[in-house]
Amino acid sequence: MKRLILATRNANKVTELRAILEEAGLDVELVGADAYPEIPDVKETGVTFAENALLKAHALARATGFPAVADDSGLCVDVLNGAPGIFSARWAGTHGDDKANLDLLLAQLGDIADEHRAAHFACAAALALPDGTERVVEGRLEGTLRHEPTGAGGFGYDPILQPLGETRTCAELTPAEKNAISHRGKAFRGLVPVVRELLG
Repeated sequence: MKRLILATRNANKVTELRAILEEAGLDVELVGADAYPEIPDVKETGVTFAENALLKAHALARATGFPAVADDSGLCVDVLNGAPGIFSARWAGTHGDDKANLDLLLAQLGDIADEHRAAHFACAAALALPDGTERVVEGRLEGTLRHEPTGAGGFGYDPILQPLGETRTCAELTPAEKNAISHRGKAFRGLVPVVRELLG
């Protein structure tokens, strides 16, 4: 069984990708970055989701000698020319302060009418081999932004993004419903043929 490392310490992400690989019948042992606590987290200095995902995947592949997968994702708002984008997790200044990020974005969009509140979640998933081989797959979840957060599930901007064709926000969907349509789910599923090609 080949080992594949996912550059995250988020157990939910590992579970999600593991399920996708198993469903595809791939004989791969997937572990998270916490299996290598001595390896420091990589700074996301890229200017696109793909660049950041590749930075993390290459760093982990080089450090461990195993193929590595990494992803980077965020919310892209049309009227803000794609912002917050790669700055989604630190839009309000502090990395990972979901409430502050959400409050700031809603304040910035306060006067924007419903027909101009189009947005999408974007995710780039990268697979890198220790020899430098790389592939990137991207996924998107299109939607519109609510004026107020709704729902207790999910994280980040989930309470304000209403997927196209849905009456609920991402935070009101069950985890299974969200994974079926999510940008990360699409990107991870897009990696299946890549894993099959590169890892056999």
